[in-house]
Amino acid sequence: MQNSEKESSLILASKSPRRRELLIKAGLTFTVIPSSFDESSISVSSPEKYVKFLAESKASDVSEKYPEQWVIGADTIVKAGDNILGKPKSGRDAFRMLTQLSGRFHHVITGYSICCKKNGYSFTDSVTTEVIFKNLTKNEIDWYIGTQEPFDKAGAYAIQGLASRFVKLIKGSYTNVVGLPVYDVIEALKAQQARYNCLYNSLNEV
Repeated sequence: MQNSEKESSLILASKSPRRRELLIKAGLTFTVIPSSFDESSISVSSPEKYVKFLAESKASDVSEKYPEQWVIGADTIVKAGDNILGKPKSGRDAFRMLTQLSGRFHHVITGYSICCKKNGYSFTDSVTTEVIFKNLTKNEIDWYIGTQEPFDKAGAYAIQGLASRFVKLIKGSYTNVVGLPVYDVIEALKAQQARYNCLYNSLNEV
């Protein structure tokens, strides 16, 4: 599939290869234009409000530059108890996060936002998935960190990768844990297709 602005009226405002792959597998045609919004300027309030605000800010940032396009923004965090787990900064940080996830449930929360400046449209929501890990041994955690997979991943793991062997149970959207609740995003886009007669080529539907 070729993702060019000429073919598509849809933009993914994220550099995440996982979100890109999810949308490609779902049959969407789109252009990737990462947002330059400064995430570090935002403090964490409630997890849901935080990811929704970031998703909306990313989508809005790109939409300002491409007002006629439809833009998707997203942000994902992992919540274990009262702790918010972002991307590990070191092997030690990854070990700390995986130890917190061992033998217990946690929540993966993704905020997503769809906007089009030209139509004055903006919609933002979040999806939460519960994931339960097996009890992890120190050797398992050390091995996993040695694979380098935990880095650049919220919560220090990739459910679609080697960490799948740690997942005992999942309740809710699997793609949400990967980085984007595909079903919810596509349903929201289809609603706008019906309303504005747009996104036909992007959604690739007969």
